[in-house]
Order: sequence, then structure tokens, then C-alpha cells
Amino acid sequence: MNATRLFLGDRHGADRNSPDSPDSPGGKIAAARKRRRAGKSPWRSPLAVTGLAIIGIFLIAAVFASVISPEDPLAQKWPKYQSPSGDHWFGTDQLGRDILSRVIHGTRISLPLALLLVVLAMVIGTVLGAVAGYFGGWIDMLVMRCADLVLAFPAIILAMAVVAALGPNLTNAVLAVVVVSWPTYARVVRGLVLTLRQSDFVQADRLLGASGWRVLAVDLRPNLAGPVAVLAALDLGNAVLLLSGLSFLGLGAQPPAAEWGAMVNAGSANFDAWWVAVFPGAAILLSVLAFNFLGDTLRDALDPRTARAIRK
Repeated sequence: MNATRLFLGDRHGADRNSPDSPDSPGGKIAAARKRRRAGKSPWRSPLAVTGLAIIGIFLIAAVFASVISPEDPLAQKWPKYQSPSGDHWFGTDQLGRDILSRVIHGTRISLPLALLLVVLAMVIGTVLGAVAGYFGGWIDMLVMRCADLVLAFPAIILAMAVVAALGPNLTNAVLAVVVVSWPTYARVVRGLVLTLRQSDFVQADRLLGASGWRVLAVDLRPNLAGPVAVLAALDLGNAVLLLSGLSFLGLGAQPPAAEWGAMVNAGSANFDAWWVAVFPGAAILLSVLAFNFLGDTLRDALDPRTARAIRK
């Protein structure tokens, strides 16, 4: 019996001293490292939390705009240029409309359209860049020369020319921003594909008889998803800014639509009524900052070098 107890005691003692045991020094160090790693998560940084909170508020406003907004955004039944007060927190505009209600309803235009055009530009640019980088030859030459032609002009100037040719409205403004946005994705994806197509796993798949389209869809797509997602997240803020800029110039949303850029344009006609332009301008500023914070955090989370630094 004593020998059995001694044996069991020695075995339990050995288990406690095992590196995998939570009571061992190694286990305690590993647990502490996990806690530090969780505390250093990029998604717990102040910028990430701030960006996600702002985006969440805008999404709630877009979904429940009809419930949240205190008044009808198109109703013209209040005094013109009424300064912010308890009745109208953001004041009224040149037609006596409640600015707070119009800013809230503006989220239903700016955010969904920005997301739509970024998705379109991402899909078009990714497909063209991947095909150009993998197959090369005349396809690569044609795609890259088209991209160089678009990138040779300032984005806002080219977008204005496209909208002016097609006609001023929101649909054409979205198409114009897509036209000026896809080359960035194409060039980034092309560079990644040129690097990855010489990899061993790609060559092995080709030796097994896989077609070029299968290699792009199965082997290269997972390696392209991270950088493209980061670029798209960063591009959302730029999309909001471009759409608002076109509406500010009268080439995007048309009256009486509640769109942030058009509201800033209306406020620029009377600087004494500062609230007409300041509040929709602040909405543009906050949305761009939030998407930039989100893109930076996503980049830190997907970058292997940043991940290694966090794990240390």
C-alpha cells in the first residue's frame, strides 16, 4: 500500500511538473502568454473599437432611419435657417427641413452605395488583375495599359467626366467611381499573382493537370483574399468621399434626396447658417475615419509580421 501511494504520488507530482500541466511553471507561462496575446489583439485597440462603434451607429441609423428620425426628411413646414435648438437638434435648412432627419436618412444612400461600388470595383479589378498576372502576354498588356490610362487622371476629375457624359444621377455616379477604382485592385492582385504563380504548390497542381482557371480559383484565391479585403476596407472611406464630392458638385444625388454631399453644397450657399453644412460634413468625416480605422485594424490582423509581433 505504501509503495502504491508512493508511486501514485510520484506520478501526480510528475504530472504537475509536466510542461502541459496548468500547475507547472511552463503551463503558467503559456497561460500568461495567451492572456497577453488576447490583450494585444488588434481588434481591442482604441482605434478599432472606435471605428466599429461608429460604423455600428451608422448601420443602426440606416436600418431604422424611419423610426429614429424625428421628422420627415422631405417635410418643409418649419422656419428656414432655424439654428439648432431643442425642437431641431441640428437646425433647419434653406427650405425649412429638419437637418437631423436628413442626416439620418442620408446613411441609407451613402453607406449602401459606397459598399456596392467597392464590391463592384473589387470584383472587376481582382478578376482582371488575376487573369493578367497569371496568363500574361497580350492579356496582361491590354489590362495594364487600360489601368495605366485610368490612373493617369485624377480620380475626381475622371469621375466628373464620366458622370457628365452619362448624365448627373446617383446610378451614373456609382458607375463613375467604379471606373476610377478598379485599377488599384487590378495592379495589387497582378503583383501578388506574379509572385505566387512560381510557388511550389502552384507548380505541383499544374503538373497534376489542373487548368489555369482552377489554379486561380482554388490555389491562388485564398492567398489573395486577405490583401484584397484590406484594400476594400480602406477604399470604403474613399468611396464615401468620392460619392459625396460628386453630389456636392451637383453630379450625384439630385434634389430633394437627403444625401450628405448635396446637403453640404446647400449649406455652402449661406455661411451664416453654419449648421446646414457642418452636420452632414461631420457625418462624412466620421464615416471616412471609421472605415480607415477598420481597414488599418484589418491589415494589422491579417499581416503575418504584425501577428508575430503581437504573439511575442
